[in-house]
Amino acid sequence: MRTRAEYESLEKKLLAPYGMKSADSDGREYPEEEHPYRTCFQRDRDRIIHANAFRRLEYKTQVFVYHEGDHYRTRLTHSLEGAQIARSIARSLGLNEDLSEAIILAHDLGHTPFGHSGEVVLNRLMKDAGGFEHNRQSLRIVTVLEDRYPNFTGLNLTYEVREGLAKHQSSYDKPNAQANFKKKGQPTLEAQIVNIADEIAYSNHDLDDGLRSGLITLKQLNEIKLWMEHYSKQSSTEEKVRNRQTIRSIINDFVTNLESQTESNLKDAKIKNLADVRSSQLKLVGTTPDFDKKNRELKAFLREKMYKHYRVERMAEKAERILEGLFKAYLKNPKIMPPEVYEKISKGEFERTICDYIAGMTDRFALEEYKKLFDPLEKV
Repeated sequence: MRTRAEYESLEKKLLAPYGMKSADSDGREYPEEEHPYRTCFQRDRDRIIHANAFRRLEYKTQVFVYHEGDHYRTRLTHSLEGAQIARSIARSLGLNEDLSEAIILAHDLGHTPFGHSGEVVLNRLMKDAGGFEHNRQSLRIVTVLEDRYPNFTGLNLTYEVREGLAKHQSSYDKPNAQANFKKKGQPTLEAQIVNIADEIAYSNHDLDDGLRSGLITLKQLNEIKLWMEHYSKQSSTEEKVRNRQTIRSIINDFVTNLESQTESNLKDAKIKNLADVRSSQLKLVGTTPDFDKKNRELKAFLREKMYKHYRVERMAEKAERILEGLFKAYLKNPKIMPPEVYEKISKGEFERTICDYIAGMTDRFALEEYKKLFDPLEKV
C-alpha cells in the first residue's frame, strides 16, 4: 500500500522544479494531522467532492436552466469536464494534477442559481452590503459556510487551493484578491492552468449545447475560422457526429497549443522554481498569438449569438424577477426562511445571510420557493 510519504517522494522526483509539491504546502488555517495515505491536495479534492455545495451544482445553470433538457451542461458537468482538461495539462507540464483538480472542482461552488444572470442580480441587490462575486463566494463556502467538522467552519482547505479560488480569472472573472493572501503576485502554475482549462471547457461545451439547442447554427459557424479549420477535416457524413468530432478536435488543438506555448513561456522567462512563478510579471500560461486571435473570434461569436440570444435573455429576465422577489421577501420578513437560516442572522450580517441562502439555491429550489411564496394556490 502506497503511503502519503511515498506520494510526496514521487512528486519530488517527477514534478517540474516549478511545480507545487504537496510536502511544501503552506498548510491549513486550522492544523490537522496529515492523512497516512493521501497528500494534502488529494484530501482537499475529496473534501470538495463530498461538500453539499458541490452536489448542488448538478441543478445550477451553466447556460440552460436544468429543466430545459437532460443533456445540457450544468455547473457540475462543467466542473467535471474542466477538471479532466486541467489534469491533462498539469500532467503534460510536470505540475501537480491533484492541486489543479481541487481548484477547478471548487471554482464554481459560489455560483448562484440561473448562471451569471443570477450573479448580476445578487450583486445589484447587495451593492450597499459588500456586493456579490462568485469567486469570493466560492472561497466563503469552503472557509465559512460548509458545516461538516466539529473544530472549524468550512472545509479547512490548504492555502494553495484557497489562493487558487480567490485569484481565479477568466473572461468573466476579474477578482482582486492580492490583499487577502500573504503571498503576493501570481498564484501557482496549477492555479493559472485552471483559468484556461475553465475557458476551454465552457467555450467548447457551449458550442455543443448551442448547436444541440438550435441557438446557434452551422451556417453561422461557417464564418468562424477556428470552427471551419477543424470542421473541414472531419470525414463523418452524419451531422451530429461531425459536430462533436469538430469540438473534440478544437479542444485537442487548444490544449496542445497551450501546453507547447506555456513550456516555451516558462523557458523564455527563465522560470526555475515556484518563487520565480510568483514574482514573474509575464504571462506564463497561454496560447500562441495566432491561436489567441482565433479563440477571441470564437468567444465573441458565442457572446453575441448564444449568450445574447432572446431565449437566454428571457431566462435572465426570469432570474431577475425570481431572485429579487425572494431577496425582498426575506428582507421584509426573515422568519419565512428555514429556522436554521433565520438563526444565523443574529450571528452575522442580515443581508449577507439572505444572500448566502439564495446563492446556495439550485435553479429548481429557487423556482419552487418562488411559487410557494407568491402563488396563492401553492402549498407553503
